[in-house]
Amino acid sequence: MVRVRFAPSPTGYLHIGSVRTALFNWLYARSQGGVFILRIEDTDQKRSSDVYMEEIIADLKWLGLNWDEGPFFQTKRFDMYRSNAQKLLEQGLAYKDGEAIIFKIPDEKVKIYDLVHGEIEVDNTLIDDLVLIKSDGSPAYNFACVIDDIDMQITHVIRGDDHISNTNKQVAVYNALGVKPPKFAHIPLILGPDKAPLSKRFGAVSITDYRQMGYLPQALVNYLSLLGWAPGDNKEFMSVEEIVKKFSLKRINKTGAEFNLDKLRWINGEHIRKLTSDEFAAIGIDFIKPDCDEKWFKKFAALYHPRVKTLIEFREEFGIFMSDEVQYNQEAVEKFLKKDKVSSILSITRERLEKLDPFTQENIEKSSRALIEELKIESSDLIHPLRVAVTGKAVSAGVFEVLALLGKDKVVTRLERVLTQT
Repeated sequence: MVRVRFAPSPTGYLHIGSVRTALFNWLYARSQGGVFILRIEDTDQKRSSDVYMEEIIADLKWLGLNWDEGPFFQTKRFDMYRSNAQKLLEQGLAYKDGEAIIFKIPDEKVKIYDLVHGEIEVDNTLIDDLVLIKSDGSPAYNFACVIDDIDMQITHVIRGDDHISNTNKQVAVYNALGVKPPKFAHIPLILGPDKAPLSKRFGAVSITDYRQMGYLPQALVNYLSLLGWAPGDNKEFMSVEEIVKKFSLKRINKTGAEFNLDKLRWINGEHIRKLTSDEFAAIGIDFIKPDCDEKWFKKFAALYHPRVKTLIEFREEFGIFMSDEVQYNQEAVEKFLKKDKVSSILSITRERLEKLDPFTQENIEKSSRALIEELKIESSDLIHPLRVAVTGKAVSAGVFEVLALLGKDKVVTRLERVLTQT
């Protein structure tokens, strides 16, 4: 049975690269009917934090990357590391240096078959001996992860290709312990648009940040699955279930994958539109926590459901409806509110709208269309200035729907304010 693991260190929040590694392990386990294990590599006591650890677990749960075994903590397994180091010491395969235990790397060339990169040959005569146990009694990374992988019966190690340089050292330890190494698959690093390793400037922020920016977990899983892997049919928008069915290590690319925030936003928008209106409203309520009538909010959510790509955009639109002060886009003001006769058109529009009862979308549109005919103007001569006057923007949902949701009092007040200032 396939057994894979994700082994983060609780020395910081989960970033895009780490989550992509977790995702590929999880996808492989699920596609093969295998086991996905969570292991917390917390041996760096000075930098490790319970806050980070709890956040890592919360992020994995939010993304739906549920694990089958764990979490296991390396700090609770020190006796196992020390006993195995002692075994190598007694066999003459390691030596003491003060309180530290050092493994003697055999002087030989090692061939490693990687499931992504193919055969890799390394000359171990060119590397130093390997620390197993540090002088403070804690295990070194390359030793602890080997012992853990043996104990947890890991069959496949799927990790970033920045770990390729560790593989020959770890294989030497496996061999010394008389254990067959697992299969290795080193996945390409995620790059920024500058082709350099992904930085904060181009999106290497924590998963918590993406959550706060209004991205859906299923959209992040969808997008991250495409960074270094392809389904083979050029399809990009997929459900998690579809990705699991199609996932294969054979389709992982050898070269770095470029992170593109615009593409992530597009995929997120597609996943938003896949939601039912009620599902979107429920997610919107959870994200915005609005202080308003629930029935009204559901109408608002239905209006903007097809129009937003992130929940942040949705919250910004909500703010326009709730705020007493409209933030005007100056370019829109210059283009639509500074034109000749606009003040006169908006003044008459305000008078007509104030008299409307009931103040419904149907009545607002009927009144506006009649006024356009009466003034012998183009529809755009009324609709564009009206939209900017009440929303501050040149683009919004349908203006008559927007006005009906805003309500007569807000619409009239905003029009009066614009007329006073122009």
